[in-house]
Amino acid sequence: MEMTGEQLIALPQQATWNALNDTTVLKDCIPGCDSIEKQSDSEYLLTMTAKVGPVSAKFKGRMTLLDVQAPDSYTLQFEGQGGVAGFAKGEARVQLAPEAGSTRLTYSVKANIGGKLAQVGARLIDGVAKKTAEQFFTAFNKRASGGAAS
Repeated sequence: MEMTGEQLIALPQQATWNALNDTTVLKDCIPGCDSIEKQSDSEYLLTMTAKVGPVSAKFKGRMTLLDVQAPDSYTLQFEGQGGVAGFAKGEARVQLAPEAGSTRLTYSVKANIGGKLAQVGARLIDGVAKKTAEQFFTAFNKRASGGAAS
């Protein structure tokens, strides 16, 4: 699966960067996220519940930040195990650029999935991934700019 997108975040670049690296903000904004624990400056453990069609599972995963160029960009590697439901792994490239007092965030994601998740079909998985990204950015924009995340 591959996905790209961009969002205009209603915060200056440094504030957007800070929010993207705040585990409390991320936990509030990632759909289905149960916990995020910072292990080091570049590594996080997380648990989340995800549902793709008929397959629902609790995932335990690890996120690692690479190529960090604060406050401009980083690469996020992720891998998660969902037991019999399967696994997901991949990476996301995130770039920030100032734009008229706000921040233009662009991202590209490449992910592989396996197990029962892979059996539900690429079109369904792509739809869920896009919906999840939209939910994250809507919540992130509200939360980071001072509103309550829904």
